[in-house]
Amino acid sequence: MHHRTWSRRNPTGERRSFLLLIEASCLLLLLLVGLMLPAARPSKAATAVANEGSTTCHLKNGIRHVIYIQFDNVHLMRDNPNVPSDLEQMPHLLNFIESNGVMLSNNHTPLIAHTGTNILTSLTGVYPDRHGVAISNSYRYFNPDGSSSPASAFAYWTDPVYDPSNPTPTDTTYNMLNELGANAPAPWVPYTRAGCNVGGVGASNIVLENIGTDIPTVFGVDSPEAREVKANPSQAYADFVGISIHCARGDSLCSTEHNGRPDLLPDEPGGYQGYQALFGHKYIAPQISPDGPLTDLDGHIIQDSQGHIGFPGFDGMEASVSLAYVAAMQEHGVPVTYAYISDAHDNHPGGPAFGPGQAGYVAALHAYDEAFARFFQRLERDGITPANTLFVITADEGDHFVGGPPTPTDCDGVNVPCNYSIIGEINVNMTGLLATQQGITTPFQLHADSAPAIYITGNPGRTDPVTRAFERATGKLTAVNPITGKSESLTQYMADPVEMKLLHMVTADPARTPTFVWFANPDYYIYAGPANCNAPCVQVVPTYAWNHGDIAPDINRTWLGLVGPGVRHLGRNDSIWADHTDIRPTMMELLGLKDDYRHDGRVLIEVLDDSALPSLVRRSRGLLLQLGQLLKRINAPVGDLGLSTLRISTLALESGSPENDSTYTRMTSQLQLLTAQRNALADELLTLLEGAEFGGGGQQAAAKLTPARTATLLTRGTNLLQRAHGLTARRLR
Repeated sequence: MHHRTWSRRNPTGERRSFLLLIEASCLLLLLLVGLMLPAARPSKAATAVANEGSTTCHLKNGIRHVIYIQFDNVHLMRDNPNVPSDLEQMPHLLNFIESNGVMLSNNHTPLIAHTGTNILTSLTGVYPDRHGVAISNSYRYFNPDGSSSPASAFAYWTDPVYDPSNPTPTDTTYNMLNELGANAPAPWVPYTRAGCNVGGVGASNIVLENIGTDIPTVFGVDSPEAREVKANPSQAYADFVGISIHCARGDSLCSTEHNGRPDLLPDEPGGYQGYQALFGHKYIAPQISPDGPLTDLDGHIIQDSQGHIGFPGFDGMEASVSLAYVAAMQEHGVPVTYAYISDAHDNHPGGPAFGPGQAGYVAALHAYDEAFARFFQRLERDGITPANTLFVITADEGDHFVGGPPTPTDCDGVNVPCNYSIIGEINVNMTGLLATQQGITTPFQLHADSAPAIYITGNPGRTDPVTRAFERATGKLTAVNPITGKSESLTQYMADPVEMKLLHMVTADPARTPTFVWFANPDYYIYAGPANCNAPCVQVVPTYAWNHGDIAPDINRTWLGLVGPGVRHLGRNDSIWADHTDIRPTMMELLGLKDDYRHDGRVLIEVLDDSALPSLVRRSRGLLLQLGQLLKRINAPVGDLGLSTLRISTLALESGSPENDSTYTRMTSQLQLLTAQRNALADELLTLLEGAEFGGGGQQAAAKLTPARTATLLTRGTNLLQRAHGLTARRLR
């Protein structure tokens, strides 16, 4: 339900009257036609600037450009077997990936599977416990008095916790928080240190995300930009949010003359001084579109739905808009770009949602496909091709469609449109159901979601009788599905901080750790309303129909496309199990760069040419591949161990009574032991993998890796998984 939903641009743009063209001179006619052509060819000067900027950017494997694109909820798998998937309806993009590189269809999300958490995991290569955003696009934090307050996950990299309801929140830690409690390392740093300018196009938290905390953090409390926020907040949003360029040291693009600001990263490992950055369309557009207003790939001036020229809002970042920013940056001295593209299945702004194969959905995907066709043509004219460019294209997560069957039942959307009489997620008032079904009226707040994070008022401990009664009651909640008419349990899984630690969901900030997380049936969206059901506690809301955050294959299984020098041409691959933490190390390996921290993922050596790999990896490819696959099974939140322990956690939380809670005590003790043993094994695996991939402290150990040592590690991993499976099986008998 919750995407990065703010404003959206006017899709129609401005049109010129043809009669005016008839009356104009031939010269004026030619000029106007040239201006109106979509995807206009960049000038020779622009191409020269792009080439000049690229010469300072030192990357490996002949790579001179990096284009990273992350969609919101765009699917490779079909949501209806008769309707082509999102990517199948974007053949220009899908064919580009499959013909020039590899499309991994078995990529996965962390938990909780939401835009903010997933994109930040992809950008950094670490799980949420090491970047700080472990819940969703928003979360809550406990105050010292036991109450809880809201916070947004979307805030600039160096911002403190951003509470839109309170300018002075009690939690003053960084929003982006590593495992030591410091500001998490920033993903642009290896690039800028290598002489590469890095552009952010709607990419989470490397751009300004709001005009609340971001403006004073970057520009200053009494800056002209802060004064604009007070005088004209809508224009300030369009001027400063959503777009950024982080420059290499000394690059004139981010000079003070161009309104560059110091690129401050006070906790960056190894230090980060003397760098500048540009923030916002107001300051960036003149540098990447010097000949006039920046237009999308259809030739429309980029603006929001209210006509404010500038950033159109995150929902306004359709393919034509986002890709136009990317192309313009690449043409003007910014060889590395990270971009976000909004979903196609909602009728922005405001809805309602589309169902698979519905006419509006199909039209949106066709527009996206046309945008990619123009984008690739424009890049080719610029000399930006798979021969010299690393393309990384993925989606943050999938979505689970909630609605009735289409009519006609055999519709395919493309030739026969699909229609829906019932469409919309099923909203559930958790407060009302707890009171009416279980007699629980304990005060609490939650992060509303299909996988809500629960914050019991008073912040009782996990073994407190209040907490345990609340968890048992939650596990017993049921609802009559208004779409099917069937009564069903609302619970899939439950996790308190014991299991959350295994799932990499507990950060260095105790205040933002919820009492527990309830992974509900993905058809349902859970919120906190009145403690009664005088108004229906269960009802369909047609505005939204695509749920995520939960645990389901259509949510947690997504895709990853890789194209460029060093990437094997494998086409579609369904067998390689990956997750978002693997994207960053794979990119760093291909580019010859190195982060100042250990990743939680692995280099996907299966998809890389030998020439792109270090000699140590080439010599031990088979052994390292076995260890990397084991790492995913035991360390990925939706890997084998994570899913097994979620079942154990759920059984534990639902068990017992006020008189006897021994089952919970025993099972959580076993979970803690599994977590400790998993962490120890994962540390050994990552030391070996990172040592072989990037050198450093584990290089000597990796050099001594033998089949016998590998077999020992594999046996330990197998035993760990078998014990977890055994605990689940015993409880289910």
